[in-house]
Amino acid sequence: MAIIHPRFPAIAQVGEHTIVQPCAGSRLLEDSNGTLLFGQPPEVLKGLLQHGTSRFDTLVLPDIREKGGAQTNSLEFPLYFFLFVSKGYAEGRRLNLVGEEADISQALRLLRFTLLGPTRDELTEWRTESGLKDEWLAVAIELALKDKQGKVIPVEDFFNAIPFVNGSAWVGDQQIKHIDTDVFEVSSTATTSRIDLNDDITIAPPYSVQPDYVPGGLVKLGIEVLGGASGFTPDEPCTGLALCYNGEYLLIDCIPYLDHHLFARGISKNQIGAIFLTHLHDDHAALVPLLLMPKRVEIITTVEIFNMAVEKIALSIGWTTDAVAEHLRLVEVTPGETLNYYGLTIDTHVTVHSIPTIGATFSAVHKGIERDLCIVGDNHSMTTVREMTKRGIVRQSTTSNLERLYADRFSLLVADGGAGAIHGDPADAMESNADRVIFVHVDELDTQFNTSFSLATSGKRYTVLEGDNSIYTSQINHYLTEWLGRPFPNRWMRSLLAEEEIRRYNADDVIIVQNASTQGFVYLILTGYCEVVRHDGEQLHRQAKLQAGDVVGEMAVITGSGTRNASVIAQTPVTLCVFAEETFRSFIRSEGFQDQLLSRWAMRPLIAAQPQFADLNSTVSDKLCQIGELKKVAPGESFKLTSDNWCLLASGEASLDGAGMHNEYDYGWRPLARDLTGTITSDTGCDLILFDRKLFERLRLESPLLNFQLRKLRIAQQEPDINWLLGKVSIN
Repeated sequence: MAIIHPRFPAIAQVGEHTIVQPCAGSRLLEDSNGTLLFGQPPEVLKGLLQHGTSRFDTLVLPDIREKGGAQTNSLEFPLYFFLFVSKGYAEGRRLNLVGEEADISQALRLLRFTLLGPTRDELTEWRTESGLKDEWLAVAIELALKDKQGKVIPVEDFFNAIPFVNGSAWVGDQQIKHIDTDVFEVSSTATTSRIDLNDDITIAPPYSVQPDYVPGGLVKLGIEVLGGASGFTPDEPCTGLALCYNGEYLLIDCIPYLDHHLFARGISKNQIGAIFLTHLHDDHAALVPLLLMPKRVEIITTVEIFNMAVEKIALSIGWTTDAVAEHLRLVEVTPGETLNYYGLTIDTHVTVHSIPTIGATFSAVHKGIERDLCIVGDNHSMTTVREMTKRGIVRQSTTSNLERLYADRFSLLVADGGAGAIHGDPADAMESNADRVIFVHVDELDTQFNTSFSLATSGKRYTVLEGDNSIYTSQINHYLTEWLGRPFPNRWMRSLLAEEEIRRYNADDVIIVQNASTQGFVYLILTGYCEVVRHDGEQLHRQAKLQAGDVVGEMAVITGSGTRNASVIAQTPVTLCVFAEETFRSFIRSEGFQDQLLSRWAMRPLIAAQPQFADLNSTVSDKLCQIGELKKVAPGESFKLTSDNWCLLASGEASLDGAGMHNEYDYGWRPLARDLTGTITSDTGCDLILFDRKLFERLRLESPLLNFQLRKLRIAQQEPDINWLLGKVSIN
């Protein structure tokens, strides 16, 4: 039985049932018959460890697979806890897995990928080089759990799969009824309790995330630590890094609760160009946030790890791999070969881990001198790697290369020092010639290492090449081009840059004051997040959330109002580029851009009010404003709606071929759904928002967030032609 920790008092005591919330998105129900865990958000194990849980018997899968980018059915670390901490399987127990039959099959197939890795047939299909294929398969077998006969235990043997039958499932003397979406009822002995996971609208980490308040500035090459702990560290985030190269970020793996950690560091999603993905374990690859990016992020990895990543996301949310792949773009690397990624040299290497895993050395030349930082990646201790080489499991070339990494001189070496069953040993780096060595996966270094190494903990920064104000020039050009919707004229860009000024603000600083004079400035956000707020004399209204790439104050220039109609407050550390208002005004007028901006400005509140776009960020919303057209239908007029346009009712009343139109629905060509065309009429007049079919489809495929939310909308509407949902799948 679990021990109730004072930090997590019972949220309900119903008869024999004690119900606690180890973290948002989950509930733990305990009684004399056993312990049930409903919902498994990322790092739920950390909440359970803080709670003092010593064991649990049953996992109940949720219906809603994702909330705000957080996966809600992360089973990998709860299974590790059952296997290695509570010793459940060693004691002859199996972990009960309760859910809908299709959901159980998808969960087990996903665990097969993350625990045992791909099969030989899958690697053959992906054209893996034969020597690497044999090594990956041999290492997976060597490190897998085995039965008394020495055979690898298949994932399904760790579980008692208990699907709901007619909405009911029995676990011993406990009956679980599936009442509604994410609503369950548990009955045992004389006690019945209700579990409703819908009470948790958002999901946050089960530990505090300390934010930055002071802007740090962008660098030419360096690392910002989002997290550096293991999946078993109760009060620290898992391992994830943000590599900054010439002002743009390349993530090293996708840390659980990515959005929270980026926000804490003041890194906007618009600042992320790519992610280097080392492997698929949950503490490194909580990948659903990649589907909520404003633009398609490039995934730099091997084709094998990419295919596994697509499978993982698909099985996590219950979509087909084709639907998931629409949101991602692969930049393939091959171990032993060099990729030049826009001037950043990436040399990829293989590590020895339980599933296919890679690391890389990232290099840049500055003033004729090469600077490099090496991310070893999750790797077994070198002592064990050498033993596995002697036994023919690991190739000598892999071992020799890893030994070189621990000996070469790097500007920065980031190594796995976890010293666990499949992790490294800090002693491996004792002979390193690197300028600095830092470890991940370590809670605390042994005293013998404290004088040589340090730990990568959340919020730390390691700079290899400092930045300066010139680093922002390319950002300014890129962001203004995105904002304009076309290449920014070079001569005007030079004029703006001649007078630009870079300013930095702390979190919570007021950047623009409501009702104050414009003071002759227009602002472009270069890093971080801001919020637009307005006080009407009685209460505060939060009007918009902005991030890197958004222009602030441009409408005062166009309208000539001379005063600000709202305040802008830095939510995180923020860097801004300040332009001269007069030069900006001259550019807009000379290029004939004023009417287009006014139209876009008028479109913003209409787009924001549409339920179809409720969860989009400012960047994607602004792109919708660029391609949207406001169509006014006068009283008594008609409008022929064809399959060339997607149509939303913005205001007023109207009918389509005599049937009433509603603003929560859509008409004409309907992306990912059946067309509804015909003649629109309005007795009183109405406003329509029209999107050209080709322009919208291009934007949907370029903006994962838009694509993802639209697909979720179609599922919620129960459209008849949805073909991207998974059913029951095979585990192998």
